[in-house]
Amino acid sequence: MRIVLLLSVFLLFLNCEDKQSKKKIKPENTITKSEEKEIKKESLVSNEPEFKKLDSKNAMFFFQDYDKKHKENKVRITTDFGSIDILLFEETRYHRANFIFLTKQKYFNNTQFYRVIDNFMVQAGNSDDRKTARKRSKIGKYLLPPDTKRGFKHHRGAVSMPSSEIDNPYKLASPYEFFIVQQEGGSHFLDGDYTIFGKVIKGMDVVDKIASVKTDDADWPLRNIYIKNVEIIE
Repeated sequence: MRIVLLLSVFLLFLNCEDKQSKKKIKPENTITKSEEKEIKKESLVSNEPEFKKLDSKNAMFFFQDYDKKHKENKVRITTDFGSIDILLFEETRYHRANFIFLTKQKYFNNTQFYRVIDNFMVQAGNSDDRKTARKRSKIGKYLLPPDTKRGFKHHRGAVSMPSSEIDNPYKLASPYEFFIVQQEGGSHFLDGDYTIFGKVIKGMDVVDKIASVKTDDADWPLRNIYIKNVEIIE
């Protein structure tokens, strides 16, 4: 009888906790049971070995090892407006390895340029599609340390990842998203606050086209701009 009572209290607690979580906008945590089954059926990548789900404890060890085995450093982002070729810097090895890993996992495919500010930057790697939340759920929830002291500047064409050293006491960066500086002359007020891990080597005209689209008050393009594919070219 006591076991049944304890089980009932536990289930009631879980139900209350679930109702509280629904009040927060966290797409990666809003996965239904049917979608969990679908995740298991989906194969995000065919040529990559299985990996342990990433978290804050194992991510750095994983990327330290991944960096040694995967030295690719050039990727092509295909969008509705054309292709953007990016060189990833060897110096920011964890961020380079992370981007290569997510590319091989096909994470970026069908995500969007979801924040666009003309003559400033275009930001990508997220989406309002639940498939993106499912991909994140499968890969894991983790952060990366910043690497802002390599001498790179937020010149036009710089590819950067959020990692504020001023406002963020833990100096951690979101691994799933990135932005490209589009501003003429660069956005050097960002230097030291965000990790620059690459640069555009071809396709800035495409970045300019993306930056010029009409947006709503939250800088989200009125017409979704999808990343059709991200592939390794070298």
